[in-house]
Parts: sequence; C-alpha cells; structure tokens
Amino acid sequence: MKELTRSGGPIRILNVVDEFTRVSLGSHVAGSIGAREVGRHLERLFAVHGRPELIRSDNGREFIAATIVAWLFGQKVETAFIEKRSPQQNPYIERFNGTMRDELLNGEVFDNLLEARVVIDAWNVEYNTVRPHRGLRMLTPAEFARRWKEGGA
Repeated sequence: MKELTRSGGPIRILNVVDEFTRVSLGSHVAGSIGAREVGRHLERLFAVHGRPELIRSDNGREFIAATIVAWLFGQKVETAFIEKRSPQQNPYIERFNGTMRDELLNGEVFDNLLEARVVIDAWNVEYNTVRPHRGLRMLTPAEFARRWKEGGA
C-alpha cells in the first residue's frame, strides 16, 4: 500500500495476513520496501508466528526477487504468485488492505514514518482483538485463532 506524509514523503505498507484465521501478523511501514526489507520482515514474523507452508503475494519486484524466492525455498515455504491485475486471487489481503484504508488511512494524515508505524501497529492490535468478523462466526481473528489451536473453532 502507498501513502504520503503531510510533507509528501512516501510511506509504504507491507501487510501480512493469515488467510485462515485472518490475523494480521504484522505490517512493515517504511519509506520504501525492497526485497531485503521483505525478507527481514518475514524472518521476524516466522520467528514469532512460525513458518507457513505457503505465502501468497502479488508479482511485485520485491516479492519475486531471486533473493526472496531462494530464501523462502530454503525455509521450505512455497510461493504462490497471483496473476497480474488479478486481485481476486488474493482476496483476504485485498479485503484487509481495503479495511485498513477505510477504517484508518482515509482518516489519518501522518507527519512522519514513526507516527505511521505507531498508529498502524495500534490499529492492527484493534483489528486482531476488538473487531469481530462475520466470516469468523463473529469472533475476532485472535479469538478464532486461539479457539482453533485449542481444537474448538
């Protein structure tokens, strides 16, 4: 996702969402996001949440870079790239990005990257723990994930 600071500086947001639980695993907010930053962000997420079997993403150059593809292969994580101009092939992240835009970004003007990081991180916590989802039987993503792990979702 792309945003601008009040002074016109770039803000890029990389969101990672678990497709099954809809938990927002983490947003990386920076002025630009290249393959190296994607790899570091995924590495942090893997350390906290475990390594997924598959990562679905668009065909952005930061995702198809040889370093990222090789790193994911080494991590035994499959990649699934959606076709160009086919957001319907990645509906959960598209829905998440749209929700973030509607509920947060359309109403905020950030002065700098630090402010954007803090506000977006707080919104992710609220998204995961406060707002229920119809697709999760009106549970929050965090509650749905907790019940699933306990065998009761």
